[in-house]
Amino acid sequence: MCPVERSSQRLRLRELTIDDVEGVFALYGNEEVTEHLSFEPRTRDQVGQIVARSVASASADPRSEYALAVVARDTGQLIGFGRIAMDPHQQRAATFGFALRPDAWGVGYGLETVRLLLGLGFEEIGLHRMWGARAPLNEASAKTMAAAGMVEEGTIRGHIEKSGRWRDSVVHSILDEDWRP
Repeated sequence: MCPVERSSQRLRLRELTIDDVEGVFALYGNEEVTEHLSFEPRTRDQVGQIVARSVASASADPRSEYALAVVARDTGQLIGFGRIAMDPHQQRAATFGFALRPDAWGVGYGLETVRLLLGLGFEEIGLHRMWGARAPLNEASAKTMAAAGMVEEGTIRGHIEKSGRWRDSVVHSILDEDWRP
């Protein structure tokens, strides 16, 4: 697949570059951002390794991961990170996730990001099913996924170990026939 380039009214999804380490670190190194994610804040070195791996995965054939920068169109600044990962246990299915900087919360960027990722998955990659998991206390993510047309399927008990404790995850999904951009 050609390099990813998708846009909405205010946002653009594009391939990560090695120059994005600081922008991704602003997300993955931030306690507030990672509160509901599946991992503790990352160090700058860890983020550098993640970005390098993501850049390399973009040239894999077949491609099994799409790690993408979420960029504000008006400033060109990286404000988020989106990811689609093919699910090897399901035909034409993938998991997806996203994170935004706190200064980008509450203005609809989450919904725009989810719609861009779903559009990529269904319209360009040709997926049948996409699903994402959220922390049970992440109500903003629940509202965002519902607004994008996703269905809450249920809870995976004891799914994520974080800070020495097991946490459940709530699964949301959408099928290609339910997708409406």
